[in-house]
Amino acid sequence: MLFLAAALLLLGTLMGTAAFIPPTATAAGAAAIAVWLLVFAVRERTARPRRAGSQAVREH
Repeated sequence: MLFLAAALLLLGTLMGTAAFIPPTATAAGAAAIAVWLLVFAVRERTARPRRAGSQAVREH
């Protein structure tokens, strides 16, 4: 996912709206998005219920 964010930043800098704003503003926006994605990933990882093992055995 980080690779995708970096690719979009590079593409936006070369061709998109980011080409018309200062590089510092582009970097600040990219950093904010990266932090948001990192927080989201950590929250998703910790919110997921854990299982005892990968091959859980059901008891009937």
